[in-house]
Amino acid sequence: MSKYRKNLPQMAGGLFLSDGGMETSLIFLQQVDLPHFASFVLLSSDEGRQHLIRYYENFLPIARKHRAGFLLDTATWRANLDWGELLGYDRSALKAANEAAVSLCSGLRKQWETPESPIVINGVIGPRGDGYKAGRMEADEAEDYHAYQISVFDGTEADMVSAITMNTVNEAIGIARAAKAHQMPCVVSFTVETDGRLADGTSLRTAIEETDEATDGSPIYYMINCAHPSHFEQALKRGERWIERIYGIRANASAKSHAELDEATELEAGDPVALGEDYRRLTANFPAIRILGGCCGTDHRHIEQICFRCLEAA
Repeated sequence: MSKYRKNLPQMAGGLFLSDGGMETSLIFLQQVDLPHFASFVLLSSDEGRQHLIRYYENFLPIARKHRAGFLLDTATWRANLDWGELLGYDRSALKAANEAAVSLCSGLRKQWETPESPIVINGVIGPRGDGYKAGRMEADEAEDYHAYQISVFDGTEADMVSAITMNTVNEAIGIARAAKAHQMPCVVSFTVETDGRLADGTSLRTAIEETDEATDGSPIYYMINCAHPSHFEQALKRGERWIERIYGIRANASAKSHAELDEATELEAGDPVALGEDYRRLTANFPAIRILGGCCGTDHRHIEQICFRCLEAA
């Protein structure tokens, strides 16, 4: 049974951390092969699970040390039907992989959680297609498609689900509706291009407002991920109501565009200290933001700096 599904601790405020760029860290720092950028394949072997545990345990001590909460994301960003089929996973094997991802996180929570550092297990749902290119699903199709993975999470200890790296409104709406049907708390995290807009040109404000309107505001909050702060900060306007729906940031380490990162053959790690300063400024200007993690190119060094700078400012 879920520990926090009915009472998510991050909703009460306080600082919550998350991990960094899971796939980029595994590939470039741990030298792990991830076919099609899919980390869930590691759950099928003892060696693979050890790689994931080693990755997570770079971050969990930071939260415990600073008495911050932690959102523990499952390694399931690619663990949906289309990507699963491409990787040779039928529905039964895919169900087992999603369940194993939650089980691994549950074990880590038992080991690392303290009263001052609550750990929330977050079932990660990625886009049906490429996270860098706009998809073309209608909302009803997206709801039907993603309901399978959400239904699996519903039967586990996952406390919530998050739609990560969403680049179209329709897919976000579909996931939010499917989560509501299963009574799973749901977060939508949009990604933007260097102009602060989704891949199809939709503004961040429009994306959040249209998703809320189409779902009766069912997402518990929104996040921004897989973009550098310089890409989206100019799109955030203080004092506007939609901004208060954004609770979290998981930025890229590099200011390069998605197209440039897609072609990169080396890790784009940027400057952890500078990224920490970017987060300090964002949390000072937008007080609703309290969930801080990283995306492509970030690792525990970035999260340590982000935590230090934001706690220092607070």
